[in-house]
Amino acid sequence: MEHPHGGLEAADVSALPLILRLALLLVTAFVAGVGLVRPRVATLPRHVTVLTVALAASSAGLAALSVAVAEVSVLGAAAHVVLVAAVALLLGKPTPVRWLSVALVLLLVVETAAGRSGVEFAADTVYVAAAVAWFGVTVLTTSAVSRPGPLSLTLGGVLVVAGAARLATSGIAFDRRVYETGFGLVLLAVVVLPLVATVLAAVLKGTDRAYRFGAAGVVAAFVGWSALAAIPSPAELPEPGVPVLAEASLAGQRVPVLISPHRPGRNLVHFPASAGNRVEVSVAGGPAVTATPRAGAEGTWAEVDLPAGRGSVVVGLGEARDQVRIDTGTDTGSDTRGAGPALAAGADGAECASAALGGLLSGRRDTLTACPADTLSTEDDQALRKLVGFLASRGVAGITVRGDESPRSTQAAETIRTAAAEANVRVDADPLPDNALVVVSGWSAAQSALTTAAAQQADSPVYSFGLYLAPWLLNAPLVTSATTVSVPLRFDPREHLPVSYAVAVGNGFGGESPTVAGFHAWLGDRKPLAAGEVQVFAAAQVTVMPMGPGEAHAPGMPMTEELAGQWVPKATIVPVSTPLLS
Repeated sequence: MEHPHGGLEAADVSALPLILRLALLLVTAFVAGVGLVRPRVATLPRHVTVLTVALAASSAGLAALSVAVAEVSVLGAAAHVVLVAAVALLLGKPTPVRWLSVALVLLLVVETAAGRSGVEFAADTVYVAAAVAWFGVTVLTTSAVSRPGPLSLTLGGVLVVAGAARLATSGIAFDRRVYETGFGLVLLAVVVLPLVATVLAAVLKGTDRAYRFGAAGVVAAFVGWSALAAIPSPAELPEPGVPVLAEASLAGQRVPVLISPHRPGRNLVHFPASAGNRVEVSVAGGPAVTATPRAGAEGTWAEVDLPAGRGSVVVGLGEARDQVRIDTGTDTGSDTRGAGPALAAGADGAECASAALGGLLSGRRDTLTACPADTLSTEDDQALRKLVGFLASRGVAGITVRGDESPRSTQAAETIRTAAAEANVRVDADPLPDNALVVVSGWSAAQSALTTAAAQQADSPVYSFGLYLAPWLLNAPLVTSATTVSVPLRFDPREHLPVSYAVAVGNGFGGESPTVAGFHAWLGDRKPLAAGEVQVFAAAQVTVMPMGPGEAHAPGMPMTEELAGQWVPKATIVPVSTPLLS
């Protein structure tokens, strides 16, 4: 998930451990540098020995302190202490101390690389080794160090090339983030500062002043290089038509923000329920709009009109304010809704935004060109036909259909009527005791239909054959609107992929519950992996997990615990039919 700033201030890193880590790496680099260059010096001056021992003692002390303050591995800290102590104690033995210093350099590479691999790890290795060598020659700049001028040019050039490689592979080298974010500025520094040192070395060639004057720049560059691991990579630049998933820092908490469809004109700004009900949104100094709940959807939503081009959305909570960058482009479309899908900000906008969120959480940045409610998919058409067949096999006399004016709902209602006629089942406009209710609307209308049905059933026996939802209506607010509802699905919400998506959306968006639209978008090209035969699943507001037809009880399986990855919190979803093959 992105943060709107992307600088050092965005890192969840305490200042003290970071400062301690940078000081440890820098002091250790000087110790390793002296040991690495030691074989080039015939006689080691006393002041260099004293300085190296002092630096080694400081490094060992900082390593020990890191165990307590920064939760550094005890074994890693012990290895660090042993190596710096060995370098300091064996300065009189040039060959052994060189190899100990090589080991110390490798340890520095591991400590600065922070999980990087490939070209970035190679650049880490080269950069750290070259900086360490520069520090060593700086400390040992005597006549005994042969040809300091050419060596300084070589080391400076290596630093510049390694820094440039790191910048080129960062993904931000050719856009404005390289100078607008803390991460980008540090990357520039690790290239520019060694370049300045190299130029000084060329101007002052043949003298040891090249190292002394350039040392400050190389020290700063090395510290910047070491700090890169603590600076979060900047957010992807907003692209017109690609919904924005960001985080706002408000009153000491990180609040996820979703902006959809991210086009000029009417847009939805969505926050998870965990953000509370007091979040406000404003654009370009305009009036603040309070995000409020929407029927059938989780969290809160604000409808705002975004201007064309680059700008920002201001998010507020109490006195706290933060900004989320936007770039809606210049295509405003033919009406006030902008150039995005027609349903992206209307009654079906929440479902459309949920689909966009699923794609973003999978790592894709697709332009939002259509919404789920735009048309009835072939899979959902077949699922509804099989649902009618299932109801007919149970002896249902009639079906009451509840829909809305969206294209998908209109097509779905027609599918229900056609399948019912073929099965000799009547379709009624009013609720009747021997009917089943089938809801094929969008989220908002479905919330109203289910709430009404639940109230009707509390007063008199209606819909004795149950309440049924179209496949796209499986989400927490709708399922919990009635005691029990059933849904025809092509996937089992308890299996690996659906559970993985449920965990991803919960972790990635403040505890949000999964939706079918989001699941399909999250799957992307993997959608066929979750496309099985249609089964009817019942969702009930109970906390037990009974086994489905023919399933063996899993020994030791918790039956009453609310687990991560559940599609509907504090509810149970189980199959109540075998696969519907016709």
